[in-house]
Amino acid sequence: MRVMKKLDESAIINIFQKKFGNKNFVSEDVETIQFGKEKIFVKTDTLVQSTDIPQKMGLKDAARKSIVACISDFASKGIKPEYGIISVNLPKSIPKQAVNDIADGFKKAAQEFGFSIVGGDTNQGKEIVFNVCIFGKSKKIVTRRGSKQGDLIFVTGPFGYTPIGLKSLLSKTRKNKIISKSINYFLKPNPKLEFALKSSKYFSSAMDSSDGLSTTLNTMANQSGKKFDITKIPIKAEIQNYVKTKKQLIDLVFHGGEEYEFVFTINPKDKTKIEKIAKSLRTPIIEIGIVSPGKGVQLEQDYEKNILTDLGWSHFN
Repeated sequence: MRVMKKLDESAIINIFQKKFGNKNFVSEDVETIQFGKEKIFVKTDTLVQSTDIPQKMGLKDAARKSIVACISDFASKGIKPEYGIISVNLPKSIPKQAVNDIADGFKKAAQEFGFSIVGGDTNQGKEIVFNVCIFGKSKKIVTRRGSKQGDLIFVTGPFGYTPIGLKSLLSKTRKNKIISKSINYFLKPNPKLEFALKSSKYFSSAMDSSDGLSTTLNTMANQSGKKFDITKIPIKAEIQNYVKTKKQLIDLVFHGGEEYEFVFTINPKDKTKIEKIAKSLRTPIIEIGIVSPGKGVQLEQDYEKNILTDLGWSHFN
């Protein structure tokens, strides 16, 4: 008897790309469309109630977060959002107040990130689904694969809060200061768009971290053909004190996901410029390592060096 292999996300994407004739497709999280001399950049993302919206998450926050997912990728690429199209799938029984909350969430995000929502589509179904498509313009984008030997590795951060927040929303965890803070990180992610737009010209490579920091670091290292040596874990002291084991710390920081921060690499000569921009915008950035010859991602922790495997989020796993 032949056992059918379960498809994961990458296998499904490969099937579509082969059908479309894109044999050497490499994702950059945004798509580029050439109109004569103009380049239009497009990002689309989908948020599904059963898999992406915890019961304790309000629909206003959920609607905003569906837009944040696109904005975060635009930020990592250095692209300013200009217009958005949003499609919604709603149950027949949804109350008017819920629809108002959803609309308020979309409106808040559009005002916050400075773009216009110009249209979309509505449909009826069993659960709430938001599909967001954002359009923007830029002379060029920052790719995942441009890092060079000797480049410094930075993150906007910190990391570790969102997995704690999600777990708390899904359980009956008693709230304290760090739990409340973590829930807020999960419900109201803050992509560093303004910082990216002012500093991306110094980035040699960059990528959004929402699928998990280990995924982002491994993807960037592999596509650059370099090794990423991670010498600092991007956390605050309260997260360090919250965890009980090294493994728990690694899981929270590197494999949790949902941060909507991004990783970027720069030439060391541009470090002062980057730090000055970050300080002026009160954007927390953390230097976490250096780009070296080799492959993969190596994490140094307590004088031990270990390979950091990609264990971030992947659909269908």
